[in-house]
Amino acid sequence: MKAKLLPLYFREEKTVKFDKQISILKTLLVNEAEFLSPLPLGHSFPDCDAVIFPEILGEAYRNADIFRTIEKPILIITSEFATVSMWDWEISNFLKSKGVETINPYNPDQAKLFCRMLSTKRKMSQSKFLIFQDNPGEGFQPSIFKSFYWWEDECTEGIKDKFGISIERRSLKDLGQKALKYSDADAKKIWKRWDYPGSGGFTETMALNGVKLYMALENEIDSDSIIGMGTNCLNESQSCQSTPCLAWDKLLEERGMLWACEGDTVSLATKVLLYGSFGRPLMMTNIYPFLMGQAALKHEKIPDFPEVTGNPDNHILLAHCGYFGLLPRSFSSQWILREPVLEIVNENAYMFDARMKEGPVTISKLDASLSKIMSVKANLKGYVQYDDTSDCRNGGVLEVSDGKRFMDKVYSHHIILVEGDISEELKVLGKIMNLEVDEF
Repeated sequence: MKAKLLPLYFREEKTVKFDKQISILKTLLVNEAEFLSPLPLGHSFPDCDAVIFPEILGEAYRNADIFRTIEKPILIITSEFATVSMWDWEISNFLKSKGVETINPYNPDQAKLFCRMLSTKRKMSQSKFLIFQDNPGEGFQPSIFKSFYWWEDECTEGIKDKFGISIERRSLKDLGQKALKYSDADAKKIWKRWDYPGSGGFTETMALNGVKLYMALENEIDSDSIIGMGTNCLNESQSCQSTPCLAWDKLLEERGMLWACEGDTVSLATKVLLYGSFGRPLMMTNIYPFLMGQAALKHEKIPDFPEVTGNPDNHILLAHCGYFGLLPRSFSSQWILREPVLEIVNENAYMFDARMKEGPVTISKLDASLSKIMSVKANLKGYVQYDDTSDCRNGGVLEVSDGKRFMDKVYSHHIILVEGDISEELKVLGKIMNLEVDEF
């Protein structure tokens, strides 16, 4: 899907420069944008994702009132290199003083990125999430799961209102029964093609159970509009003989499908927004800030946090389902299948033991109001292993600049970890999606 851009001009007749620049941009952004027929400033708009000024003139100073009526993102791309021209900063600054935000790429990759953000916004507005659950607050850990906002109707309605994404819920019990109907022989044929590495504790039964659940989930995709899926895989794990992790990995690889661990639709919406816009490796995982002390240590069944260089208060342990988290193989620097760790999943389930590349990362997540998105620069410093009595066999060690401020501001125990520093790009995404970017 390409971004639909509407070119605007000032005069009754377009200039030669205007037409020439449109021609150039159609070539440079051929894979990212579709250009609609140009219209004069002030004309009523057809359906589009943003307006674009291939040429912006001094008349802008006398038309601020009209600019303020534009309810779409405003791109200024006036150079032959798909960037803003340097002398157009004057007009952009003037418009900002009048309450009009513009988007001004300063390199061609940014222009392409902004178009991807716009097309992601359009795609989300036409899409659906498919979540499998029956009684999300009842199960193995009801005292924990009953506290999650993503089960509330208000959250579901908010995601629909903000992004246009509808959420359909189906029975996890029924899904588990459908998975049991597939034969071992059929599952073995698929497993043979996948060629996944497994540890000594990862058995054939675990593999076949994972494949059967993949087959059941793949069969549930009855519409191209489904762009995200999830199951209440932990609290209602009695409904399935496996975990859906392999299904999420293969559906990402085959269909670009994103997933929600534990059916967390707010995390899923964040993932769709960030992956669609940036295409960077990302994952959902749990945070255990060192400042939480025993509350975090007890949950993970570990005696203490690892020794670190620097202030321990600024460090966070990352762990989910016994390891670092559900990181797809294509997003990983190291990856292997292992036996399950958590007591609440089936003994023939499994989990990924995966690692993301160490270095700069960004912590992000939509807030409960869906009006803000978190943006925290961090450094993934390494990994720590605990013995087989713990629920953290291989966790990540993350450092932020101010741990106490992080604790004061963080939205959830679930965060989305994105490879690399995308803090500046998130500011533009905020403009496009009408989100306040909460930097801390």
